[in-house]
Amino acid sequence: MKHNLVIFAALALQTFAVPWGTNYRAAKWAKRDKFNAFGWTLRNGTSNNGQGNGPMYSPIPSTLEQNPSYQAVTDFDFNSLQVGIHQEYLELDLFNYGLVRFSEKAFLDYGLTRDEIHLIRFFAQQEIGHAEVVSHMLGPNAAKPCKYAYNFNNIGEYFDFCQRVTRYGESGVYGFLPLLENRAVAQILLQSITTEARQQFAFRQFSGLFPVVEWFETGATQAMQWTLLSQHIVSCPPSNFERPVIFPIFPRLNITNNPNPIDPKHGPAIATNRTALTSPGRRVRMRWQEKGVPAGHE
Repeated sequence: MKHNLVIFAALALQTFAVPWGTNYRAAKWAKRDKFNAFGWTLRNGTSNNGQGNGPMYSPIPSTLEQNPSYQAVTDFDFNSLQVGIHQEYLELDLFNYGLVRFSEKAFLDYGLTRDEIHLIRFFAQQEIGHAEVVSHMLGPNAAKPCKYAYNFNNIGEYFDFCQRVTRYGESGVYGFLPLLENRAVAQILLQSITTEARQQFAFRQFSGLFPVVEWFETGATQAMQWTLLSQHIVSCPPSNFERPVIFPIFPRLNITNNPNPIDPKHGPAIATNRTALTSPGRRVRMRWQEKGVPAGHE
């Protein structure tokens, strides 16, 4: 048995430990010949069915762009990314604001360690990169950072606020990501939003919530995302109005008896068995925003 494992390991290394290059030849028993950045191709005269009577298989997609341009070239792409960069600015400001407003002792008393406090600081550093790359894809008309206002008063509310912001930021991008005309832009945005999904996961853990309660993440429209994030914007520089966000802001529908996720019995944890904050039959009360209230910011 031991010798069989050694032989299998050797064969696995010979097959999968592929050095960089295009002229690598697999083991003689393998029906694969060359390896490059797109995977294996079959040896001459060999078809996909192993009979040698069909075309060669080259796993290169027809949509591959050899010389991608990471620019928003259509109105749809530009306007969608404008919402995205506002989201990145908000998160950058929010993560840093919490670290400034609350002392290290307050975070430690809440139940975090110094390493976990540093994780929040690193999240803010990630947002610098996200904002910069989206700004470059938008070009000179990219929106600039605004002034923001938040409605939390303690660390528990801060983490709950962060997990909500990252949640609708994630859903907002998922909603328009597959519709972007420029696939190169979509790929860069995908790399940033999957990072944000991990941030949301961590903020739920800091809140003492079950980190992920759904099987599939929901996509939202640009208008839904803009409606949620714009309510925290106080004012923006005049240059932002040269190419403003064009998506509408919906009247707010407020849940007046929303469950409070903050529970002293459930502090920061990798996971808890606290999988629901409501129960079947619970009545949800809602109220529309008053008429005539201005939407948006200065």
